[in-house]
Amino acid sequence: MDVKGKITDGVSKLKTYWKTPPQGRYMSFREIVSLSVGGLGVKFVVYCVQYMILGASNTLIGNTIGISPKPMYAIYLLSVFAGIPLAPLRAHIIDNVHHKKGKYRPYVLSMGLPTAILGIGFVWMPYEHMTMLWKCVTVLLFNIGFQFFYLFYYDVDVSIINVLSPNTIERSDVNSIKSVTDSFAPTIGNFIVPLLASVITGENTLVDMRIYRWVYPPMIIFGFLLGLLMYFNTEEKIVQPKNHTVNIKFADALKAVMRNKYFWIISMATWIGFLETAVQSVMDWLYSYQQACSAMEYSIIIAIRGNASLWPMLFVPFLIRTMGKRKLLVSSNILNIIFIIIMLPLIRNGDLQHIIWYILICFFFNYMAATVGTLLTPSLNGDIRDHQQYITGERIDGMFVTVGVIGSIITLCTNSVLPAIYDKAGLNETVARSLGYDGSNVYDVLHNEMYFRDICSVLILAATVGATLNVIPYFFYDLTELKQKAMVTVLKIRAMFEDFGNGDLSEQALIEAVELIEESKALCGKPLAQVSKRSIRQAKKSGGRDAAKQAKKQYKQAIQTNEKIQVADYVLRELERFSTPRGAAEVARAQQIVCGGLGALCTMPDGLTQAKAMPKTTKEEKQARRAEIDRAKAVRTAQKTIAKHYPNGPEAFDGSVFNTLFAQEDRVQGEIDALYKELHADPSRKKALKAQIRQLESAKSAVKKQIKQATNQHAVYTRAAKPYLDAQKLLKQKENYENYPQIKAEYDRIRSAVV
Repeated sequence: MDVKGKITDGVSKLKTYWKTPPQGRYMSFREIVSLSVGGLGVKFVVYCVQYMILGASNTLIGNTIGISPKPMYAIYLLSVFAGIPLAPLRAHIIDNVHHKKGKYRPYVLSMGLPTAILGIGFVWMPYEHMTMLWKCVTVLLFNIGFQFFYLFYYDVDVSIINVLSPNTIERSDVNSIKSVTDSFAPTIGNFIVPLLASVITGENTLVDMRIYRWVYPPMIIFGFLLGLLMYFNTEEKIVQPKNHTVNIKFADALKAVMRNKYFWIISMATWIGFLETAVQSVMDWLYSYQQACSAMEYSIIIAIRGNASLWPMLFVPFLIRTMGKRKLLVSSNILNIIFIIIMLPLIRNGDLQHIIWYILICFFFNYMAATVGTLLTPSLNGDIRDHQQYITGERIDGMFVTVGVIGSIITLCTNSVLPAIYDKAGLNETVARSLGYDGSNVYDVLHNEMYFRDICSVLILAATVGATLNVIPYFFYDLTELKQKAMVTVLKIRAMFEDFGNGDLSEQALIEAVELIEESKALCGKPLAQVSKRSIRQAKKSGGRDAAKQAKKQYKQAIQTNEKIQVADYVLRELERFSTPRGAAEVARAQQIVCGGLGALCTMPDGLTQAKAMPKTTKEEKQARRAEIDRAKAVRTAQKTIAKHYPNGPEAFDGSVFNTLFAQEDRVQGEIDALYKELHADPSRKKALKAQIRQLESAKSAVKKQIKQATNQHAVYTRAAKPYLDAQKLLKQKENYENYPQIKAEYDRIRSAVV
């Protein structure tokens, strides 16, 4: 196909899939563009606010505002402690609060606006007229606000891709596109800030507060408004039954996440590699304190360094397909270690006025390696959440962030290391005074060449250690793309059966699930084909280019068939789960619980002692034992809850109340929206319309209060009746699976009608 033909084909596909996703995908081109461009807007806000977040190496707070490392670490501790209770609140909102716009989308607006206001307010505070104490208090208070609003806003931007598509390859592809657009924010910011700084101050410096007061607010406002595209033009698509009600007890969600080994692998890589970023200040310090280049040269250097992030964005989707996420993470981190340590001889022995371009080369590859990890993180987190839903049946995205508070506590300890390193290397008031400075800003020490070399050398060594520790956990990560695909396939089948049992199954979901099941049955027992690229090379030698193309096609088909065979194994295990001895035992126990009724929970033996005595030699035995222990503990919790809240015995909760209340809320909101439209069209009726809007807002608040009360009542009932409800759910699932012939007959009817 010639260039013109490719362009025509591309335009045709753009029109076809602008609002409708391609076959096998979940996101239309319109959604991808809105997510990417909206994400660019969010990243402009993030670019500015990240410099306001407390940290050991923060140059805006340290060098510009003038808070030295030790006081900064003290207020950093306070901000983290203040933020600890906010993390569970964010998790509860994400996992439990009902909103018709979805799990993440509503907060692009409601968390973005206060983040923007806080960011603008931060840079316009009169720090130059404050004492050190008031500087610390002011920065601390703003950071407490950032702990909730900014971190919520940031997490929405990072995590929303996980609910826009359940396809891990599509998530990686879209995230790669989004990362390219996201990168324009820091690239533009890093290029224009030094230039504008020289205009604003007349000097080659980045440590003047006037720079941030005039540059950051326009960027924040522009970014927030652009980010609203994500709010208006995306749609969440979580694989679960249509009437699935999320009501997750905090302790249960916490336990579930704590058992997710993949979460711990990713988290440990971050926690033990905390020193890896110690080297990030070296280039800025070369420019600001050793006059290593001009403002124009530094803008070019920063632009080139930022450009390093572009290349992984272009190639990571391809590399994921060829290498897999684990190998890609390990290899990129090893590359990172190499280019960090190369900086050491440059700093120790090079001419500080001329080495910045060589340091740039090291940072270029360092940024490339770091970008690979950044690109893979959302996809890894999405896979981990899919795994959690596959194991527990619940989508608890927010709780993963809450457990991350453990990381904050660990970081409290690890972040004390860097200030200590600074102090030992000479970045302290005593050395500053010995060099003739007044000691008010300890970073003046960096003007001295000897101390500059010593301090930067120590940071490079620390970063090398951090990067080495960072790579170790990834050797234990084995959640492959194939496993993720198999788990999502099973989730689709579970959702189809549950929707069928509830009488809420769409034709599209039925067709997709039945075809997956039938394909799995057809592939059952088939051996995996032996695949090797050697056949392609041999075909090229013997038959030329055409033969090589055919061999390559057969190679890809063989890989796809092998993948389907392995996915089929997951599907058939799911369909046959009640035919196994363990499944039969679970069914028998569930029947006993349901026959006894809710009232029998009060006197039911929990069986915890017997569960703990079960064998735990093999993987299957460990899983069975863990399931029995969880069941026994659920019985104990239920009995305690019944004794506390249902002294006369447990009473069934009528879940239809939610449908009524949600419908009421939507109706009132619709009336409010209609009145605002009237107000816009006819401002002369402003007073009367405003009065009606206030009445409706009051009515909406009353409905929300009722929803909250009903939610709390439902949460109590769920804890009290959990063994009974779980037994009912299991028996219903078994019944639905047994009705597959009826579902298959409906599929045949639909297909024959189409033909």
